[in-house]
Parts: sequence; structure tokens; C-alpha cells
Amino acid sequence: MSWQTDIAICRRMLRGGSKTFFAASKVLPRAVGDPAVALYAFCREADDAIDGPGRRVDAVEVLHERLDRIYHGSPDNSPVDRALAGIVAHFAIPRALPEALLEGLAWDAQGRRYETLSDVLAYAVRVAGTVGVMMSLLMHRRDTETVGRACDLGIAMQLTNIARDVGEDARAGRLYLPRQWLREAGLDVETWRAAPFFDDRIGRVTARLLAVADVFYARAAAGIADLPWSCRPGIHAARLIYAEIGREVARAEFDSLSQRAFVSMSRKLQLLGKAAVVSLVQEQPSLAPLRSEARILIDAVVAADAQRPHAIAPPRRTAHDRALWVIDLFERLERRDQLSRLGRMS
Repeated sequence: MSWQTDIAICRRMLRGGSKTFFAASKVLPRAVGDPAVALYAFCREADDAIDGPGRRVDAVEVLHERLDRIYHGSPDNSPVDRALAGIVAHFAIPRALPEALLEGLAWDAQGRRYETLSDVLAYAVRVAGTVGVMMSLLMHRRDTETVGRACDLGIAMQLTNIARDVGEDARAGRLYLPRQWLREAGLDVETWRAAPFFDDRIGRVTARLLAVADVFYARAAAGIADLPWSCRPGIHAARLIYAEIGREVARAEFDSLSQRAFVSMSRKLQLLGKAAVVSLVQEQPSLAPLRSEARILIDAVVAADAQRPHAIAPPRRTAHDRALWVIDLFERLERRDQLSRLGRMS
């Protein structure tokens, strides 16, 4: 089958079972969005295989074997594997990145305990930071600072997920809030896990985690400024929308046990518009040091680049190009808003 046929199949997979990933791919230029579809499809299949309803005890081993064949250029006869094989070769994605993702997913299946914030960050690096770093490589950005900030964005989004899903995770027997923080708040961890409930102590821990997420969102903004102009609004939109989920949790007084926070479509459209404006601002480089938990990913990219020929960076857009592109984006957003209103009226 052709590359485009495989991508179309991957896209249909995401449309049906991973709407967030599917939407993320649609707000990026096709040169990035199509490879992202294949990347997301593999992430979805890996998550389902390791921790889904039909999971197998040997799922991690099977996935590593799939990666073996993908990185040797002889993928399984699967649209996901064929597409991913082309991507990892074309964009020089180090194998250590998808392997770190598999490790994080395996931690879920193992019921790993997260005692400290550093433990939670190590998990977030693997299940979300990896995706951020691989997306940076799809955009031809490989320097340590940008890759590190892409990892920061993945961390921030995962911390937001954890804060939003405290109740859902607890009912599934999982706990991602740092146990040390729960004890400091005066909770007996095992008693709470046996019968989860919400009170001010859980609220304070959730608020504390969201405050850490906000720090990582701010760090990530500096890295987005180095991405291609056509990609910045989409990535800023992801940053703003996920941060808004955290604000919805805060508006519910940090109670994510009795309800699950979400961002309305009208608010998402507003944030898309804001993302277009923010993309025109040249952020100052972040002075925050890269987290030690993220070194596993950053070092993998550095090591891979030391072994590959020097690549010529794609041309940057002029100020005139940027202005025209943003005008076009606003026109598309306006058309989308009009269609949304027409859909509600019909």
C-alpha cells in the first residue's frame, strides 16, 4: 500500500478511538500532521495492547519486537507499522524515545507506586514527554533547548490529566498524585485508596499539582517560539486548552472525584484564536534548567544527532509570510465558528 493509504487508515483509527489525537493532527500543517497521525496511531495501539481491555501479559515484549522490525526497515504488514517505519527513518527519531513511551505504559500495567513529585515527573516524561519530543523532531527542531521545552509541555499536559482524572483513576485502583504529598496533607494513602473520597486535603494536593503544571506550561512557551510558524498556533492551542482544563478543575474547587472537568467547544474556539495571536509574540528563552527526569529523552536525541550527517534546517518564514498566514488562520477559524453555529441551529 502507499504511504497516503496507510496514513488514511491511521487517521480513521484515531477518528473513532482517539479524538484528542485526531484533533491535534488537524490543526497542524499536513507535512507535520500526517506523520503525527502515524505516531499517534502507534501510541494508541501500544496503550491498548499494554493496558486496554484485551491486553496480553506479553504485550510489552511484542511491542519491542515490533519496534525491532520497524527500526530495521522491515515492519509488520500493518499500516501503523509501515507508516511509523517511514517516519522514524525520515525524521531520525531515536529508538530510545518510543521505548521510553512503552516503559511508561508498562508502569501503568504494573501498578507502579509514585512516592514523590520526581517519581510522577519520571512517569509524565515517559508517557507524554516522549510524544512532545517526537513532535519536535517531526517539525525539524532538534536542539537541546527546544527538545527540552517540548518535553516540558508533555509533562504539563500529563500533570493536568492526572489532576482532572483523580476520581476516575482512583475508581480504577490507580493513584498518580505523589503519595508523599497526600501524607503531608494528613491522609492515610491506603485507607483513601480503598474508599476514595473528596475533601479539602485532596483538593490542596490537586491544586499543588496544577501549580507545578503551570510552571511547566510557562517553560514550554519559550520552546514553542522556536517551532516553525505554521506549527506554533496548533501547539499553543494545545497548551492553552490543556491549561484551561486545569482552570476548570480549580473552578470546581479542585474536586475531580465527583465530576470530570472539560472545556466547551466555544471556549476552545476562543483559545484557538488566542493561540494565533500568541504565536506572533517572540518569547524570551527560558532560564529554567532542564529537569533531570527528562535527560533520558534529551540525551537520546543528542546521541542520535552525533551519529547522523549534518542536516540543513528548513527555511524560516519572513514577517510578510507570517502575517499572511495568521490572516488566513483567522479566516479559517471564523468559517469554523460559523459552521459550528449553523450546526447548533439545525
